[in-house]
Amino acid sequence: MQLYESIEIFPWFKISFTENPGMAFGIELVDTYILTIFRIIIVGFFGFFIYKLIKQQFKFGFILCLSFILAGALGNIIDCAFYGVLFDTSYGQVATFMPEGGGYSTFLHGKVVDMLYFPLIRATWPSWVPFWGGQELIFFRPIFNIADSSICVSAFILLLFYRHSLSASFAKEKEVHDK
Repeated sequence: MQLYESIEIFPWFKISFTENPGMAFGIELVDTYILTIFRIIIVGFFGFFIYKLIKQQFKFGFILCLSFILAGALGNIIDCAFYGVLFDTSYGQVATFMPEGGGYSTFLHGKVVDMLYFPLIRATWPSWVPFWGGQELIFFRPIFNIADSSICVSAFILLLFYRHSLSASFAKEKEVHDK
């Protein structure tokens, strides 16, 4: 697919090819290289934290959610690290895998591919709504990937069902550290 090309599967589900240069929702606060290094460091700490929780025999569901968050973050890191090296630009053309002159970017400077788009509700804001009145309303506008889903759904499950386990894990970690 070319960049920004879209294939409608159902009216409420499309495969839309975008490249995300930054964080969630395309936010760019820092250079891609710095962001990727930061992600690698966080994933390392997160992996170590999960290892310690397994040794402490925490609940399986809690560890599974943390593992899905780790896997999603790792997937986005791999995409960011290698996509730009392995593919040339998709703007106005279908990207070539392993192009002769190299990819569009260098190692750790690539973008994350997002492709899942669920415009569940398409409507117009009522005219009486401040700022948005009369404008198009699309609910659920973000385009995301499987790794993003893994992170968000797992974080939601953690907050919904494992709040106590989350605070207990930090308390136990502090207790072990203080000894």
